[in-house]
Amino acid sequence: MRLAAVSNTIINSVLARPVLDDRGMILLGEGVALSERMIDRLKSVGVYSVYIQDQRTGDITVEDAISERTRRMAIQTVQESVEQLRLQSSKNPKFASRQQMGRDFSKVFQDILSDIQSNSNSMINLASIYTADGYLYHHSINVAILATVIGLSKGYSQRQLTELGVGAMMHDIGMLQLPSELLTKKTPFSQDEFQTMQQHTTWGYDYLRNQDGVSTLSAHVALQHHERCDGSGYPRGLSGSDIHEYATIVAICDVFDAMNSRRHHRKEYLPHETLEYLMAGSGTLFDHALISLFIRNVAIYPIGMTVVLNNNQRAVVVAINPEYPQRPVVRPITHTDGTDLLSASDIDLTKELTLMITGTE
Repeated sequence: MRLAAVSNTIINSVLARPVLDDRGMILLGEGVALSERMIDRLKSVGVYSVYIQDQRTGDITVEDAISERTRRMAIQTVQESVEQLRLQSSKNPKFASRQQMGRDFSKVFQDILSDIQSNSNSMINLASIYTADGYLYHHSINVAILATVIGLSKGYSQRQLTELGVGAMMHDIGMLQLPSELLTKKTPFSQDEFQTMQQHTTWGYDYLRNQDGVSTLSAHVALQHHERCDGSGYPRGLSGSDIHEYATIVAICDVFDAMNSRRHHRKEYLPHETLEYLMAGSGTLFDHALISLFIRNVAIYPIGMTVVLNNNQRAVVVAINPEYPQRPVVRPITHTDGTDLLSASDIDLTKELTLMITGTE
């Protein structure tokens, strides 16, 4: 299978992985042959790439870090909390409460942790495809997955992993108090709008710290995930060790998933652009040791992704080089003139130094 752009070129192609809606339910299932009408529908709901079956990449298997069932249950738990917050926001959101929220989130997190620990991949893939309306919920789960991988690599205890994971799942809960026009704005924020947007950190903290069973440290993830090591972040301009390590981990994961996702106001960044941003901020914006752990454990170019090489060939990522994540092993699927290539040998970009990835399909 391979990840392909949603366009008329994949009409009649067969889905190799399902497309999920904003609630984590299946919108289009694996095995469905894509019609022109389906392609138009996917575009209209903000789905810009899908996994398709392809004889040239039939040996490539792509697995998400967690199962569809676990993702669906996690999204439903986040949504229930969000809906509770919305219902009570007209009163006093600081004292909004949802009974057993801490217990529910801890239970869901144990499923996420179990799936990650049983995953056979040496580096974590985020492979779920979902609609634009589902961004906030899927982003929250993706950040929790990525943060958990870092926590595991640091040798965190079960308690620490749960505090980190629950905080990561709810790090953006305060966003739901923002005006809807800000969440869907397609142009840059004004200064006043940016100041309003920044308040989601304190709103999220105020909500979480009043929930039974939610650790104060989990609540601090919501408060501090936009703080930066050099003091340039918000809401308090904290720096260095004044920022809790859970929040510094979630900051990296939040930026990575957000930059790799298409938003209302911009396209997604190329994976190597996201990597370059994180590495450039290592030691200033972000903790250097945590960036190193992240790069060693998360697939920058996921297996199955279709990429463009500097010789104009398109190729599919078939394996990851952990030491050089920006130079994976790829399999060409087109000639340099763009015509289809029926078969080709895999290329290790760490050995073919004249070739490099310049884009994605």
